[in-house]
Amino acid sequence: MYMKQRRHSSTTIAVLIAMLDQPADESYGYGLTARTGLVSGSLYPILARLEERGLVTGEWQNSHTGRPPRRIYKLTPVGRAEAERIQSELELVKS
Repeated sequence: MYMKQRRHSSTTIAVLIAMLDQPADESYGYGLTARTGLVSGSLYPILARLEERGLVTGEWQNSHTGRPPRRIYKLTPVGRAEAERIQSELELVKS
């Protein structure tokens, strides 16, 4: 059965591009809120949908400094390719 892929919202695109710009390929929710301007109530549902679609992985990272564990997000190879495709399209539109 063919399933039509939905287009990404502007906020989802902002998250993908922000994750693409991370040199270590690791993003935390707090850092993503700062880079995208999204509030956590908008960001975390987007990350959950991206994870369901196989574009992002998330795993808990324990802290040895007494800080609570945080969830670290990474683009999958498919997610990286999608983010790069979107970024290229945006650059073409700008030029």
